[in-house]
Amino acid sequence: MKTYKTNGTCSRAINYEVEDGVLTACRFEGGCPGNTQGVAKLAVGRKIDEVVSLLRGIQCRNGTSCPDQLAQALEAEMKPSAGIQIP
Repeated sequence: MKTYKTNGTCSRAINYEVEDGVLTACRFEGGCPGNTQGVAKLAVGRKIDEVVSLLRGIQCRNGTSCPDQLAQALEAEMKPSAGIQIP
C-alpha cells in the first residue's frame, strides 16, 4: 500500500493501492469520516484516470479538498512510462 501525505486538508494522509490502472484500495487518515469513507468507497474499483477526472479541482478549504488530494496522489501514478495518460 502506498501513502500520500496530504497538504491543506483535515486528513493527514491517504493510503491506497493501484493495480493495472485501477484503484483497488483507499483509506484516508483523519478528516471527516463520512466524507472520506464515502469518497474512498465510490473511487475504489474505478480506473485512476476516471477518478482523477472526477475529483481534480474540488475545493473545500485552502484551495484543495480530500477528494482533490486523492486526485493529486493518483496523478503521480499516471506516468507516461506506465502507459496511462493524464486526461
